[in-house]
Amino acid sequence: MATYQSIRYNVDYQGNAGSLMPLLLFTSDGSDATADFTSKIDSTYDSYLFIYNNIHPETNNTNFSFQASIDSGSNYNVTTTNTLFHSFHYEDDSGTPYVAQDTSRDLAQSTSFTVLIDSVGADNDQNASGYLHLFNPSSTTFVKHFISNAVTNTQNDGAINCFAAGYFNTTSAIDAIQFKMSSDEIQAGTIGMFGVH
Repeated sequence: MATYQSIRYNVDYQGNAGSLMPLLLFTSDGSDATADFTSKIDSTYDSYLFIYNNIHPETNNTNFSFQASIDSGSNYNVTTTNTLFHSFHYEDDSGTPYVAQDTSRDLAQSTSFTVLIDSVGADNDQNASGYLHLFNPSSTTFVKHFISNAVTNTQNDGAINCFAAGYFNTTSAIDAIQFKMSSDEIQAGTIGMFGVH
């Protein structure tokens, strides 16, 4: 079973804008269908930063994605609109590097999971790392924006850098976040959750 622990820290905290406060750390045990953050997402902080490191999938050529909840994690199905673009380059320098919008990952008023990075390889040395920044999730007035930047070494041995952004089209407070692969399990990696003042 994966572990979720409060992150201990020694900080001389002055409340400066942009300060990161460590809150929770998910550590995969090698057999995690999902990584769920169902506590500490509240009005304490203006925004939340999730940093994921060395996420390794069970299945080759799978996507790392997320969704939000407004009912403490009972359902992850908040209506979302987003966009994603990426840059790509093969490690053997074959082909032509490119930058392109990936319209197959775009959502328009959908309750599907948002892809943060696609084509993650499952070789022993392959993984994905990046961050997700969620803005003002406790607002009951405005929609909730997010941005993400991530990198992976892909199933076909290339480097891909994905940029995703969008919003949850709800004025209800978001109080939980779930991460998962598009198929099978997360087999290694950590996800840290930080509050941002």
